[in-house]
Amino acid sequence: MAASSSCHCSPLLLALAAGLLILLVPPLASGSSHENSQEEDRILGMPGQPNDGVAFDMYGGYVTVDEGAGRALYYWFQEADRATADPATAPLVLWLNGGPGCSSVGSGAFEELGAFRVNTDGQTLLLNEFAWNKAANVLFLESPAGVGFSYSNTSSDLVVGDDRTARDSYIFLVKWFERFPQYKYRDFYIAGESYAGHYVPQLSQLVYRNNIGVEKPFINFKGFMVGNGLIDDLTDMIGMLEYWWHHGLISDETLASGLDVCLGSSLIHPSPECQKICDVQAAKEMGKIDGYSIYTPPCERGNPYDRMLERSRRPLMLPPYDPCTAWYSTNYLNIPEVQNAMHANVSGMIKYPWTMCNNPIYDNWTTITPNVSMIPIYKELIGVGLKIWVFSGDTDTAVPLSSTRRSLAALGLPVKTSWYPWYMVPTEVGGWSMEYDGLTYVTVRGAGHEVPLHRPEQALVLFKQFLLGEPMPAEAPKDASVILLPSEKAPSY
Repeated sequence: MAASSSCHCSPLLLALAAGLLILLVPPLASGSSHENSQEEDRILGMPGQPNDGVAFDMYGGYVTVDEGAGRALYYWFQEADRATADPATAPLVLWLNGGPGCSSVGSGAFEELGAFRVNTDGQTLLLNEFAWNKAANVLFLESPAGVGFSYSNTSSDLVVGDDRTARDSYIFLVKWFERFPQYKYRDFYIAGESYAGHYVPQLSQLVYRNNIGVEKPFINFKGFMVGNGLIDDLTDMIGMLEYWWHHGLISDETLASGLDVCLGSSLIHPSPECQKICDVQAAKEMGKIDGYSIYTPPCERGNPYDRMLERSRRPLMLPPYDPCTAWYSTNYLNIPEVQNAMHANVSGMIKYPWTMCNNPIYDNWTTITPNVSMIPIYKELIGVGLKIWVFSGDTDTAVPLSSTRRSLAALGLPVKTSWYPWYMVPTEVGGWSMEYDGLTYVTVRGAGHEVPLHRPEQALVLFKQFLLGEPMPAEAPKDASVILLPSEKAPSY
């Protein structure tokens, strides 16, 4: 999850509560040196979940990634839905949200691609008919320590950056596969959005390199996918300013000033001069809009519990996009019974409100220097033949599609298939796509920063096509809801 305090050059942290500190607590029982077994992590049910339709197993708990520092990461694992996929053969996908400092459980699992959405009462759950566990086993990770339910006993862990985050996530994976040995050697992918545009390729590089020389790596890494993700500070910055201007959000003068002052500045921690242009002048010109989704109404902040009561009479079905969805998941994840069911804060000694994002992690991020670029990692991993897809919701100002298109162009890859519309139904364009030699790029029409939240059905089609390694459909399939994975297809004779 990236974030926007309004719309500015550092739009990558949505903090629902300010002034959060990294959690300094005694080691939790489930994150101690005596790691849990798989069965101990099994989640028997979520409070308020529907009585019918939950045809998948869930697990949640802690994996210690640094014994000395007392650093443990929380995960929530949703196996493939047995109604649509076989968990014993379906691929395994790790999902990461960004920030840096934002929760993959609160955002990715409960707002976007997870099996459940939180109802407007903040206490009950809806089944997400377009959940990605319809096609894969999905693992959500709270990273780095201090995000969501993940924690550390060492105050210096508040100062963290890309390198340690990647190392901790890799250690997590190694230990998680030991806890879940049935997933060793399974086709494995890494996906994420926003600042996970750093997390995903960096972790991918670490997994790939550690597999070199191993005859049969138990992390059977096949590729990665990034949505609305940071790639290169310089090209992302240019594309962001251009997007704002082309969509009528800023003046000619602000565009010119931004291009003059901001190039060479860090995108999430810009220089004071750039921040003045973007956080003050551009924000003033944009007005009260949702920077994550410019054509939908922003959340009417205020007391989120009042809004929940107002909306609680709605029918229990997957609703259209609700700009206040983060308030509902925040309320739900602060219910003690929910935390107990998820094996989060199992000692009861952490006295804190669960929050979507951790401000101090963002503020103290240590590896932010001008023109941070993931392009060398992309080139390395494209060169070894991994499957790499990038996608964009096209109504996002935080990391807009113009930023991503400029960054991908900087890779200098030959174009295999030029820009074309893709379809889910014959009369409606789902978005646009193009294929480079070694990389596929897809846009999702009308989606904001969190594509599976704004366009869940299109996002599931995109995800299935990624797993298949097949292009987005240039014409609508006869049944757009049925795009089958290889394991689901009838055998040919």
